[in-house]
Amino acid sequence: MITEEQIIDVLQHYEDPELGVDVWTLGLIYRIELDDEYVKIVLTFTSPMCPYGPQMVDELTQKIKEKGVEKVEIEVTFEPAWKPSEELRDMLGV
Repeated sequence: MITEEQIIDVLQHYEDPELGVDVWTLGLIYRIELDDEYVKIVLTFTSPMCPYGPQMVDELTQKIKEKGVEKVEIEVTFEPAWKPSEELRDMLGV
């Protein structure tokens, strides 16, 4: 069975294609649910019009399945809207 720590490791090694920062550090992951053979992730994008959104969902699904998970569901939400933390804003130079 996969652990939450293993899922987080996958997320920490997957960079947002636009910003070049991993999705975990960006704070795009809102929730992780898992059981024996099922993982559900609720995430958001930096913008509702993110051109890489479908690609990100597909690639993250594949990376998690490579860890032996049979069923992966990734739910995209924009509630609440993503806002970078002050630390992240400094890191991005915004």
